[in-house]
Parts: sequence; C-alpha cells; structure tokens
Amino acid sequence: MDDCALSVTLNSDLGQIDPDQWDACANPQGAQPPLDPFTTHRFLHALERSGSVGEGSGWEPRHILVHQGGELIAVAPLYVKSHSQGEYIFDHAFAQAYARAGGRYYPKLQAAVPFTPATGRRFLCKAGFEQQGMAAILQAMAQIARDNRLSSAHVTFCTEAEAAQGAEHGFLHRVTEQFHWENDGYQDFDGFLAALSSRKRKTIRKERATAQGFGGTIRALTGDALEPAHWDAFWAFYQDTGARKWGTPYLTRAFFDLVQDQMREDVVLVLAERDGEPVAGALNFIGQQTLFGRYWGCVEDHPCLHFELCYYQAMDFAIARGIARVEAGAQGTHKLARGYMPSRVHSLHYFPETGFHKAVARYLSEEGRAIEYEMQVMAEYAPFRKTDGGRNG
Repeated sequence: MDDCALSVTLNSDLGQIDPDQWDACANPQGAQPPLDPFTTHRFLHALERSGSVGEGSGWEPRHILVHQGGELIAVAPLYVKSHSQGEYIFDHAFAQAYARAGGRYYPKLQAAVPFTPATGRRFLCKAGFEQQGMAAILQAMAQIARDNRLSSAHVTFCTEAEAAQGAEHGFLHRVTEQFHWENDGYQDFDGFLAALSSRKRKTIRKERATAQGFGGTIRALTGDALEPAHWDAFWAFYQDTGARKWGTPYLTRAFFDLVQDQMREDVVLVLAERDGEPVAGALNFIGQQTLFGRYWGCVEDHPCLHFELCYYQAMDFAIARGIARVEAGAQGTHKLARGYMPSRVHSLHYFPETGFHKAVARYLSEEGRAIEYEMQVMAEYAPFRKTDGGRNG
C-alpha cells in the first residue's frame, strides 16, 4: 500500500470525475447490480445533469475526494444545504433551537444521497483503504464546518458500522427507524403468507384480490422493457404525489429521461394499466441485496392499489430475484401489518459549537431510548405467527 500522504479536495461537478474511478470506491467489489445504486456515479450525476440538485435547489454539490499518491481511494457525496428538505432524518428541532440561541443554522454540510431515505455506505472507499479513507472524510467534514463557521455537518442513512466509527471521531450517533421486509428464503408469495397468522394472511389475500380487481392489469417492467412513454406516465404520477407531499416535486422531468437512458437495468417500474392507459405506478431501484421502493403516484384512486404496487409487487420481485430485503421508504406504521418490520436507521451529526453539541447529545440519548421502546412495542404487533417465542411458526 502506498505510504504517501493523503490529500483531500472538494468537487462541485461529478462530470469532472471519471465514472470508473468513482465507482471503484462506490462499488469496490464491482458487483452487478451494485450494492447501492444510489451512490453510483450514474445516479448522482443524473441528479446534477437534470438540475434536481445544484444551483437554486438548496443542494450544492461539494463532494469529497481523497487521494493517496495520485490514486483516488475514497469519496463521499457531500452537499452544502440551505434548508432541511429532502433528507428524511429531520433536524428541524436542531435548527429551531440553534436559531433561538442566536445562531444561523444554514448553510450546513450533508453527506447524503438527495431525496433518498435508503441505507447505504456514505464513506465510499476502495477495497483496502477503508480505515484511512473514512477517517480522512470525517476529519475533512469537521474541519470544513469549523473553518467556515458552519453550524453543523451531517451524515444520513449511513451503515451501522459507519455510525460506530463516526462516533469514535466525535460525531453524534443518532438512531431512528423505518420498516423493512426481510426475505426469509421464501419460494413464492404463498411461502411468505404461510409465515403469517391466519387473520393477517386472510387480510393480505383480500387486499391483493381487491387491488388486482381494479379493472386492468399490473406489470413490472425493467431493462429494455421500459420505454420513454412509460416515464411520461410516471412523471404525471410523481408530480401528483410530490405536489401533495412536498408542494414542489424534488426531481425534474429530465432526471427520468436519464434513468431511461442510463439506468434501465437499475430499476423496476410497476405499472397499473386500465384500458391500455397507465393509471398508477411505483418505482423501485435494484441493489444487490435490497430492493429500494422510492416513488408512487396515481391519476385514479382504487382501493388497496397502493399496497399492491408499492409493497406486495416489490415482495414478489424480491422473491423472484432472490433479493434479501425490501426497503419501502420513510415512515409508515401501516407497513407493519404487511410484514415490514421496524428496523434501525443510523445517522451522524457534528456541531462545532461545544455547548450545542452536548445539548444535542443529551436529546439524542433520550430519543434513542424512546425509539428502542417503540420498536419493541411494535414488534409485538407483527403479523407473523408466534410459536415457542419465535417469529415464525
């Protein structure tokens, strides 16, 4: 291994970085599909090229690049944020408290995948360079915050191992929760249903029958089966959902054109069509071990169709592909009854102002205990059969 000193630089345009060099850090094993489609060069660059992030968006790219002896050994998707939108691990309480104390919370630093509440590596290191690469990124983030008198630096939806190492470098470890479905080696959907209590099994079968009886057909499309017209339909769905949830959709229309052009193999689009016209859809991204449910929308309301397209169709796809889990996005206790169990989500937070850092640490300690208690309570309401204390009968 080269003993040359590390150098750290910032980049505001992924188009200037060779995709293979970035992906050697983001996907060091060269896995296809990648472990995490969201940290690939093609995904992050599509956000920039489409104008979904960049000037005027509140997400200004400042990606960290770590070189050793001229070799790129580690990178991190980093942004200067002028708000807290599109993050899904919310720090509004921190921002309000900071302002009450007379400080200016924004801008702040955010190591994240914009608009994407999906767990994955945030400190992207080439194989063999994990320790020094991650340490360099953490130190750089803290130093940038201090030198520029920024309120804070955050790393959201990182892995548990990254959170543990970040805590050793003085970052605060926060634990929140989502609902994930685990594929327990099921051969088909009926195999999953067999693991449920009789009442829950009947409920899900009824929901699926209701949804599939909406008067049309449901198709899961990926790769070359996807056509530009499908994205025209999905854009209408996405706009409707985005307008209701966020006021303005985060992604631009151009982003979906880039997905069609460069990422068709990375996605599965589930469409419900009636009389030959798409009326609802759900977009998922495919990882090596996880199917990530991302966006849903519709132009017609049909009972249970949301559950079918977003949850059950994703489970069908994961079972068929041998994918270990489905992450269906942020929030939603209603997922519990459908087999999606509470799972811990990890993030890191750093505040240069010592007093505020300690105050947030106390808050996170109390929040963490509440989250653990809530997860234990919700686990008691899991739909799985309980026999001899186990999850499945």
